[in-house]
Amino acid sequence: MHDPQVMDSLAQVMIVGQIASAIAVMTAVTTTFGQSRIASHAIDAIARQPEARGPVTTSMFVGLAMCETGGIYGLVIAILLLFANPLVGHFMRLMEVGL
Repeated sequence: MHDPQVMDSLAQVMIVGQIASAIAVMTAVTTTFGQSRIASHAIDAIARQPEARGPVTTSMFVGLAMCETGGIYGLVIAILLLFANPLVGHFMRLMEVGL
């Protein structure tokens, strides 16, 4: 298993996993900006019409929950790609078979 071509191929698989996890982490970063925008618009709406506080607050929390699930999914995918990358296991099985 010390064949340089196999090791280079394994390194490429791991690099792709690292890049994909960095992209997945970006969902958490962009989620933060989206949530701050939702909250600021909700505060602005409540400031303009204080009597609509209940419906605006309810809609805000629903929007925040939906944004947060996207960020959580991104973080879960990033953690899986970093620590339990299924592509590495699949690559190792292919190398054992000789494909």
